[in-house]
Amino acid sequence: MPLRLPPLSSLRFFEAAGRLRSFKLAAAELNVTPSAVSHGIVGLEEALGVELFVRESRGLSLTAEGADYLGYVAEAFSLLAIGTQRLPSQRGGAIAVSCAPTFASRWLLPRLAEFRRRWPQANVAVDTSRRQVGFPTDGFDFAIRMSRVPAAGTTWTRLFGEELLPVCSPAYRKTVLDAEGLVDMRRAALIHVEPASEDWQAWLAAAHIEGIDAMAGLRFDTIELAFAAATRGLGVAIGRRPLIDPELASGALVAASEKTLTAETAYWLVSSEGVDKRRDLSAFRDWLLAESARFRGEAE
Repeated sequence: MPLRLPPLSSLRFFEAAGRLRSFKLAAAELNVTPSAVSHGIVGLEEALGVELFVRESRGLSLTAEGADYLGYVAEAFSLLAIGTQRLPSQRGGAIAVSCAPTFASRWLLPRLAEFRRRWPQANVAVDTSRRQVGFPTDGFDFAIRMSRVPAAGTTWTRLFGEELLPVCSPAYRKTVLDAEGLVDMRRAALIHVEPASEDWQAWLAAAHIEGIDAMAGLRFDTIELAFAAATRGLGVAIGRRPLIDPELASGALVAASEKTLTAETAYWLVSSEGVDKRRDLSAFRDWLLAESARFRGEAE
């Protein structure tokens, strides 16, 4: 007699929502609407005859039954992903990398030609969507993430950190100088990056500057847009060295202060299990670590 299983789509909704503790985040990750996730999970609860989530105004949490069931569902998806990756047709697939768009355009992309020269038969797929990656269920081989410390359960290797300093266009700098020829941050329009964990609040605190609304100003959802806004004279952004070094070297941007702050976060390479079983994956990892080591040396 065949096993009776709930619909796979409902289980996928449940796994994502349970892992992220949010219907909205699960919907964004799976590229569906929050309503679809909610209805799918309601249908799953009705089919199973148990409540999987506690829905409260302050957030979403798993019931005891839901937490127990999530372990089985997550393990099942993990086994499916591992089994798929071990198929002969999948072992020669593309090297799947997840990273932020600014890191991809400013650091990874300029170096990929060298990797392709060494490994011309290797294919690389870069995903810059802003979603959490679950290894191995999402099918990625590597993820490059900003974090203060490595997370448990996966292999994390530190690539390099950042130095934070305010930057603006040369023309804009002239408009916010005080009588001593220094930039008066109280007169400047602040340019913010919404997802950044360290931005103006961290820098102003480190510089011991008070009397400024650290939340006021222009807001963008990527570092690249914030840099572009600063280049066009819209205000002062928090530059992130060494990623901002090309603009500083060309003069498109200048430092608005001599005060720099060493970021608590750093770029980390997160590797999936079984990287050593594929020559192209291990070659990509070794190449990326060597490039980051050389980059750290050039930046120092």
